[in-house]
Amino acid sequence: MNFWDSRYSEPGFTYGTEPNEFLVSATAHIPKGRVLCLAEGEGRNAVYLAGLGYDVTGVDSSSVGMKKAEELAKSRNVSITTVVADLAEFVIEPDHWDGIVSIFCHIPPELRARVHRDTVAGLRPGGAFILEAYTPRQLELRTGGPQTVELMMTLDMLREELRGLELVEAREIERVVNEGHFHRGPGAVVQVVGIKPVV
Repeated sequence: MNFWDSRYSEPGFTYGTEPNEFLVSATAHIPKGRVLCLAEGEGRNAVYLAGLGYDVTGVDSSSVGMKKAEELAKSRNVSITTVVADLAEFVIEPDHWDGIVSIFCHIPPELRARVHRDTVAGLRPGGAFILEAYTPRQLELRTGGPQTVELMMTLDMLREELRGLELVEAREIERVVNEGHFHRGPGAVVQVVGIKPVV
């Protein structure tokens, strides 16, 4: 059993059932249509977007998480597509998505850079990418997130990796995160909304 299968096997929902606060504030940037949620875990963000009428696909390496995502969707009377796959193998189809969402998706730097390049290519013109992640300062706060700086992100890194998108929101801030047992308290985060230009 991998780390995430083990974590998601615990009773209840590890990061809660309500959507990420930043995603809620930024959802209006996503045109109605197909949305891909990366590292979707137990489905809270995918289910929220499906409830707004989006055609949502959630991808995660944990089959346990994806099963709980399907159960959450059923309990909310919405439908989502779930895909069990490691992001190292998952293919983001070019020019296919109206929105791509990455909430606390912390993966090794080389893979992250590739996923972000594929994200830029995967968005349709006018599509939106929404990301929130922890910055290296989070290691001082110790209120959740990875325990190694290599998995953290900064705004400068994201500006480089997301070239091709217009960043209409881009900031590093500290905010109170209250999302389940493992994300609770002040958090040092980077928040980005990138729009793919309509040529």
